Amino acid sequence: MKITKKNGHQTIYDDDKVINSILKANEGTSEKTLSRAVAAAIAADVFSRLTAENEIITTAEIRECVDLILRERGYSETAKRYTEYKKA
Repeated sequence: MKITKKNGHQTIYDDDKVINSILKANEGTSEKTLSRAVAAAIAADVFSRLTAENEIITTAEIRECVDLILRERGYSETAKRYTEYKKA
């Protein structure tokens, strides 16, 4: 799957980037610490949901999907921090 970045450059989807961003957003929250395995499962869910609809996606679509999945799983504080971190 290809991703269109904010600057218009296209790259290949890298789930490690999503996983690491989720883990970083979770650090310092009052929520249960996410393991790498749980973050990987979230990244896999993101990939599955987005590839079902598109061949090329934007970083904004990834951010929105991660936010949605984190909230669905009860990690609303992590979702907020992820969105703020990725918008910067």
